[in-house]
Amino acid sequence: MTTSSRTLGDWLSEFEWEAFRLETLDDYSRSGGVAAYQAFLAGEEQPEDFKNSGWVGTVGNAARAGKRMYRVHILSRPLTDYLRFELGWGYVRNMAAGEEFFILDTTYRINPVPKAPDFWLFDDATAAEMSYDANGRYLGSEFHTDNNRIAEFKAYRDLAMANAVPFADWWAEHGD
Repeated sequence: MTTSSRTLGDWLSEFEWEAFRLETLDDYSRSGGVAAYQAFLAGEEQPEDFKNSGWVGTVGNAARAGKRMYRVHILSRPLTDYLRFELGWGYVRNMAAGEEFFILDTTYRINPVPKAPDFWLFDDATAAEMSYDANGRYLGSEFHTDNNRIAEFKAYRDLAMANAVPFADWWAEHGD
């Protein structure tokens, strides 16, 4: 674990060339965008503050600087309400800003990375292992810089990417 004073937010805006995210949960509804999620559930339009969130700026800044932000979400169908929101509203919005998305659909196959935690991997050198409660509320991150742990997170990333498909292709076939 690192003793750096950098926060997850610092890493997300200060990484040098690549930030990878692995998402493993079906519900992050208590971790941000709660009002937008409620609007989605109510069949309302996307709130302006959701369309123009700080995350869109973070992704856009990284993309304009030539940095890559990408993620794989491990999921199975049928989609939860939250996943329909995240993919249909969030991913589509974030793709326009420059983030790349991939889906590892385990509906009809075994998850190839069943023990992988949620994490961010920055520049193949620092990992932020994410913790959530049972209701999808973000609890914090533990940072890792040890070479053995980084190798573990890189292996999770590489295996997830090898088994994932581009979100746009998956969404065209399975989205609502």
